Formats: sequence, C-alpha cells, structure tokens
Amino acid sequence: MRLLLYNIRYAVGLGTSVHWPIPGAGYILGNRKNLDKITEFIRQQDPDLVGLVEVDTGSIRTRLVNQAEQIASAIGHYSVYQCKYGASSFNLRLPIVRKQGNALLAAPRVHGERFHYFDSGIKRLIIELELEECAVFLVHLSLKYRHRQGQLRSLHDLVEKTNKPVIIAGDFNTFWGEHEIFLFMKATGLRSANLNSQPSYPSHAPRKELDFVLYSKGITVTNFSIPNVAFSDHLPLICDFEIDSKKSQEAA
Repeated sequence: MRLLLYNIRYAVGLGTSVHWPIPGAGYILGNRKNLDKITEFIRQQDPDLVGLVEVDTGSIRTRLVNQAEQIASAIGHYSVYQCKYGASSFNLRLPIVRKQGNALLAAPRVHGERFHYFDSGIKRLIIELELEECAVFLVHLSLKYRHRQGQLRSLHDLVEKTNKPVIIAGDFNTFWGEHEIFLFMKATGLRSANLNSQPSYPSHAPRKELDFVLYSKGITVTNFSIPNVAFSDHLPLICDFEIDSKKSQEAA
C-alpha cells in the first residue's frame, strides 16, 4: 500500500501568489490553479491512502469548493474530513478559519471513521480511519511545545487502545525533529518511516523535520521518499508499506 502525506497549506501556494497585493492576501483570495497542480501530483503518485493537512473544506477562499472532496473525486477515493479546531473553539465563529481542516482519503474499503480531540492546543483534531488490517491516525500538532507534549500523551493512549497495527501521520510541528518525539516513540513502540530524518520544511530549502509517518509492529515499510515539489510550504511524504496479516490478526 502507498500512503501520501501532504500539508497543502490550503493550496494557496508560495511566493507572490500568497503575498501579493498585500501580505496574507493569498489566504483570502485562494489559488485554484495550484489546487489543480496538487491534485494532479497526487493522482500521479497513485496512493491508496492520502493524509491532507491544512485543507479548506469550502470557504469563500475556494469559492465554496471543498478541497478534500475535489481531490478525492479526482483520484477515485473515499474522503473523511473535519475542522481541526475543537467544538468549543472561538475559531468556529470566524469566516474561512472555520473551514480549515484535515482530511484522510482512502481507496481501500473503510471499516470505520472516528474523530478524537486533544484536550489542549488550538489545533485539536485527530482523524482515525479503520481499515481491514490497520488503523490510521492523522494529526496536526500544536505550535507550542508544552501543548505538543500533552497531545503526544493523548496519542499514546489511543495507540495503546488500538487492537490493530497503527500508522500515525501528520504535521507534528517538531522544531527539534525526531529528538522531540523520541520518548513518545519508545513508549508506543512506533518507528519513523523517515530513517534518514530528511527535512520537509520549508519546501524551497528544507531544514526542519516537521512531518512524520510513524508505524507499529505488524507493518513493514518498503520504500520512503520526499519528492521535491513546491506546491506548498511543506514537501509531501510518500511511504510504501506492507501489513503482516498474521500479526494483524493476532493484534485483533
């Protein structure tokens, strides 16, 4: 199976497309051509699973186009998405911001979807997608170190309760890279698919390892790459993996 993880930055693009005519204008005006480029790039990779971070689910910025649904339709996938802020967040009252979310797209048969929420931080959403032989979690962790540590503890509890092999993918906002999640990985038994700690941010000159694909026992990673494409401020991660059906059945 192939998993593609991509923080698409609401498809607003980079450079003058974002900052002209005034700083931040791209976040309001959007960039439809860039969404088409992202969609075509994803289609060419032929993924079985797609984790999209920072996706617009239908604000005035996209002329009410739900980016998750559009990309899913273009590649023939099922889609599940949700606003990334908590149910009581003030952000849900704000135009455009209330449509900012994350999404999981899947080609295989889906057995269930769940939305979990962290207790701290502004970005609180955890999307869980249960497939036949594994469970996939998509996250976008807090920019604040203290909040991230609390969120990692919540993720640990979710992993412990899951009876299938697990994949956790997302933008962890770990400014110190894998060192910051070392204890979390030890406690959960998860490993990073990015063996060489390749950076994924910023896309024009990558220096930081913010994006991760973590996996548990019962899953074997067969290939990992970070394509050099500049449709967002993050680079995408592509992870090919196999599931040990015997270990998956034992876990269940």
